[in-house]
Amino acid sequence: MSLFNRFINYLTKENLFQKKDDLIVAVSGGVDSIALCELCYQGGFPFEIAHCNFQLRGEESDRDEAFVSSLGEKYNTKVFIKKFATKAYAKEHKVTTQVAARELRYKWFDELISLKRGQSLLSNESEKISNKNSSDAQKLNSTFLLTAHHANDSIETLLMNFFKGTGIKGLHGILPKQGKIVRPLLFAKKDQLVSFVNENNLSFVEDSSNASDKYTRNYFRNQLIPSLQTLYPRVNENLLDNLERFKDIETLYGQAIQLHKKNLVEHNGDELHIPVLKLLKAKPLKTIIYEIIKEFGFTTNQVKDVLHLLESETGKYINSATHKIIRNRKWIIITPQYLTEVSLIVIDENDHEINFEIGKIKVEKLESADVKISDDNLTAAMDAKDITFPLLLRKWKQGDYFYPLGMQKKKKVGKLLNDLKISLPGKEKIWVIESNKKIIWVVGKRIDDRFKVTNQTKNIIRIRLMEP
Repeated sequence: MSLFNRFINYLTKENLFQKKDDLIVAVSGGVDSIALCELCYQGGFPFEIAHCNFQLRGEESDRDEAFVSSLGEKYNTKVFIKKFATKAYAKEHKVTTQVAARELRYKWFDELISLKRGQSLLSNESEKISNKNSSDAQKLNSTFLLTAHHANDSIETLLMNFFKGTGIKGLHGILPKQGKIVRPLLFAKKDQLVSFVNENNLSFVEDSSNASDKYTRNYFRNQLIPSLQTLYPRVNENLLDNLERFKDIETLYGQAIQLHKKNLVEHNGDELHIPVLKLLKAKPLKTIIYEIIKEFGFTTNQVKDVLHLLESETGKYINSATHKIIRNRKWIIITPQYLTEVSLIVIDENDHEINFEIGKIKVEKLESADVKISDDNLTAAMDAKDITFPLLLRKWKQGDYFYPLGMQKKKKVGKLLNDLKISLPGKEKIWVIESNKKIIWVVGKRIDDRFKVTNQTKNIIRIRLMEP
């Protein structure tokens, strides 16, 4: 099958883009991007061209820019050119030249996509006005930026990620579609693209830096993989097969992790609560911990810190840039940093006395016949059948609401405090107790009507605030 037919089949198989979509092709001027332009042209896919001049190779960079500019006339399309002060950016942000170029490139790509998206919106609105009866006029085209990454690039990425230790997600290589970035040449190897360019008598330019091994990817491309081929002649084919297997493995892995998360993690607003004993029984423990904590900015190196928390006393914690993991009695709590100023304590069913910032909470389970209901605001008596442990003792926050005793409508805690004429410093000392995500008591002020003791109550949970 010809490269062109394989290209069309790959677009269909991966559902990458359609002829009605707005396409921008990132073109360096090298073999790969020239092949991509020609394949799009032969396939009847209208496209525009984007070229980055990183100004790293002097006259050669200017030569590449001029060559890509000339493609606008060849393909009768618009060419976007962007010059970058790459070295200055790298110095300012303390990153390598490679990283600087990547960050600058994709930031600009995002800007181009947004620009095209805006133009499509305006065009769509105009067409709606001129053709109100057309259903097609209401279908907005998608905008995609195409890069010329190919199968060899994906192999290099696989090996680089393997040696860096990025985990199973790094082993799927380069994905054909990530958001608005599309890579429609991943089905083809480099030599196949070279043959296509030669067969179609296409001109291209060579980037002299590709021969240098000072860049990591070039070392893999020029040294490591050729060395492996002397031992395993089919190394590229075998690694491409492995890439497909790793994608399937990643899918199964993801499904298993989701089952573990569903079994272990309880969501409480912006927080995650995980029972320690249950987590300790999960296997493989380290992997499950990492998959739970990684989305909150924690690293693989911090997994061992979480393991220490599982053996620690209440109050111990570790931090990421955005979150905190706290050991609280029989629970591990993952909470955003902005919430850590709001102290929180988990009250388990067997807890009887809990010390906290403004005093001590005493929890008792009693039969209704033994209890005389008090009007004292420091005591809360509630129907035990409506209470679900563990309870959460925390400071109140804006947006909290409950159903005050004697009322059938909900009320914000802040409004209650205003009605009670609580001062601003006094508000900072107000705590609430939650049961199953419902506030059952604004501590020392009012219980929730839904949990009140009635004539049918058989057992009571009594909670008393013992002030210091």
